Amino acid sequence: MYYIVETSKSFDQASTAVESAVVTHGFGVMHVHNLRAIFHSKGVAFNDECKIFEVCNAQQAAKILNLDMRLNMALPCRISVYTENGKTMIGLIKPVQMLSALTQDAALVKIAAEVESIAIKIIDEAK
Repeated sequence: MYYIVETSKSFDQASTAVESAVVTHGFGVMHVHNLRAIFHSKGVAFNDECKIFEVCNAQQAAKILNLDMRLNMALPCRISVYTENGKTMIGLIKPVQMLSALTQDAALVKIAAEVESIAIKIIDEAK
């Protein structure tokens, strides 16, 4: 269900590498959620770092939404950079498994497989 890799890069280096790899592979970063900063602004203690990158390839997203508009709730893809037990990790929930839980449409699963392949390349390149 997950694709997660450990990197020897620092959290900031890995975050920068993800942003760069997203663009290299024809995706765009729609938004970045910095959970530590958000939690701290709310007075909640949170020691680990975590950035969630909402990434999208507009052409692929449009294909999915044209087939099943309800799947807007599963988009965009999210790639996370986070620290855990002193290690920096990069990961995502695999789009094929996620969409397969929401639809049995073979055309949608095929698109999800294409997106998943590229998302894994993004993570591997950022590693």
